[in-house]
Amino acid sequence: MMSLQTNLQNSRNLFLISCVVFTNLAFADDPQSTTSDQTQIVVPEVARRDIQPPKFPSNDFDVGGYFGTYSTQNFGASGVAGLRLGYNVTEDFFVQGVLAETNVSDKNYRQILPGGIFPKENERLSYYNLSAGYNVLPGEVFVGTKYAMPFHLYLIAGVGSTTLDQQKHATFNFGTGMRLFFTDYLSMQIDARDHVFSMDLLGERERTQNLELTIGLTASFF
Repeated sequence: MMSLQTNLQNSRNLFLISCVVFTNLAFADDPQSTTSDQTQIVVPEVARRDIQPPKFPSNDFDVGGYFGTYSTQNFGASGVAGLRLGYNVTEDFFVQGVLAETNVSDKNYRQILPGGIFPKENERLSYYNLSAGYNVLPGEVFVGTKYAMPFHLYLIAGVGSTTLDQQKHATFNFGTGMRLFFTDYLSMQIDARDHVFSMDLLGERERTQNLELTIGLTASFF
């Protein structure tokens, strides 16, 4: 009799333990039981401020001067000086206006032709043009191991007019150049161009190639 009661007591205890274990497993697998734990209690509220961005200069405009040598076909080379005014349309494209003058001499012809070619031995040649350029190789030039300066290699071409011996000649110019920036506002520009126009000072109209090599400083603003 005692053995039967003991077996019944053990069976009841085992049943109670099984119920407790099953209940714990059921709550552990219930997704609603973890929802409350993952609920965000504090919602941050950040007040937004109106910020005025700083206005940095875009340096769209360039102005500068230059000097160098201008070789007039059939009349030799002379010094040239001029002014540049440019506008940077984008980082790659720019437009540029130029006004310059040089001297042309017919000294060699006066030894052969009485009176020479021009009324005076030295005649002024002036020109202006409007050109478009493209920066084909923007980069940097390193000075030592600590300093680097921005550098542009560009191609340029345009049209204009050349005045010589009181005659105006439609002129096409093309060439290449480099620009080295010392600061954001100051740069050095080296430019090589060919000015092509037709003239008939020697009795026969011919197309002339007039090479120019210049160096100058350019200031950027706005």
